[in-house]
Amino acid sequence: MLPEALLLYLNDQIPRRQLQIQQLASLLNPNFPSPATLVLYGLEATGKSLTVKAVLQGLELPHAIIRSQECITTRHLLERTVAACKDALREEDTIVNRNLDARCESLNALVVQLQSLLQGDKKFVLVLDGIDGQREAPPTLLPAIARLGETIPQLVVVLVVTAPRPRFLRLAGVPHVHFHPYDRSDSIAIVSRAPLSIFASTTTSEDLTNHLASESNEDDVWLWSRFCGAVWDSLSKGAGRNVVDFRRTCEKLWSSFVKPIRDGTFGTRDFSKLMVRNRALFQAEVALIEGIIPVPFTEDKKNTIGYSHELPYYTKYLLLAAYLASFNPSRQDQVFFMKSSDKKRRKKGGGTAGGRPAKHRKIQRKLLGPQPFVLERMLAIFHAIIPHNMPSGIADIMTQIATLASLRLLLKTPSTADVLDAGTKWRVNASYEYIKRLAKEVRFDVESYLAE
Repeated sequence: MLPEALLLYLNDQIPRRQLQIQQLASLLNPNFPSPATLVLYGLEATGKSLTVKAVLQGLELPHAIIRSQECITTRHLLERTVAACKDALREEDTIVNRNLDARCESLNALVVQLQSLLQGDKKFVLVLDGIDGQREAPPTLLPAIARLGETIPQLVVVLVVTAPRPRFLRLAGVPHVHFHPYDRSDSIAIVSRAPLSIFASTTTSEDLTNHLASESNEDDVWLWSRFCGAVWDSLSKGAGRNVVDFRRTCEKLWSSFVKPIRDGTFGTRDFSKLMVRNRALFQAEVALIEGIIPVPFTEDKKNTIGYSHELPYYTKYLLLAAYLASFNPSRQDQVFFMKSSDKKRRKKGGGTAGGRPAKHRKIQRKLLGPQPFVLERMLAIFHAIIPHNMPSGIADIMTQIATLASLRLLLKTPSTADVLDAGTKWRVNASYEYIKRLAKEVRFDVESYLAE
């Protein structure tokens, strides 16, 4: 086992990995026999490589770490393994044969060269990081590497993989150490260890006292930890794959989040006010989109979210007609869409036939959600609201309806209904704000045709 002081140091440098550190320290202890092969597995960015490297340095064991993603072919991997073992033993000044051939074309040649290098009794650890992603790897590569320890007693092979398949080594009795993904508290604790500064440019004046500097550092830690929690709950919980992506997302949003503090609008401890002011930061997905050119977040972007369809002229009127058909009752179509003069029908005894005031207050139609309608009704409303007669041959109406359906602005009810069936019902899938902007483009007063 590691000394207690060193164990505490490793637990502080690699948080949330106390169990894995103790397991590796026990399995790789130089005073006790170790297994010939050891597998470390877990998702990306879970601390596998960092933990095994820190434990090997703490145990002062001679070791070589090879990153498989930097090796182009299997021969490149084998030759780099031999070179890394030579360098590690050269530091220990225990190389037996310094005139070994640098070429290593097969696994048999690798075994011969490692046997020539490792002729002492001291344990040597060979770490192959990401070996499951090796390019041009034959199917027998991993099983053969797992049996190197059986041929060379001084060698311990550590395989670092992401998601091992069942019996991928074709060998029984291989110890596995699992690195579980970080949860919310672990991720926030790790990212909060290195907080960013609230003010982009650090003050270099000699008149600044240490007391003010410590207060600024405390404000950075206090605000950064709460900001990381907000980013995790809003964005990284569903879209952040690991701690690295979580940290990158926080760094992208931090400058815009603390801008009101730099301007003097809010103080460093006004976290609630900052959340209300910057709520659009946590609603948009700008920070989750990777690109070569960084796209800064602006206030104008939140007004364009959800409106990215460039529709033709008649297609816009078709979508407006679909919205009116979904949110207007069919019994009022004659009231809103008849082009003849409106004549009030008379009731017996004089006066006009108007309804009595309702005893119960009715809910607005646009708050009840879209209702299904048949296609013939939508086409009738379309011809009623269009400002002129549509010339024949200008546009194919059914093709435009199919386009709206492919954009999911029109949905079948139910989704398994036959499109060719005349009785198939549809409903609109667009918000009121979207329809209102669409009507403004074609200069159509949609408010006048909506039932209360």
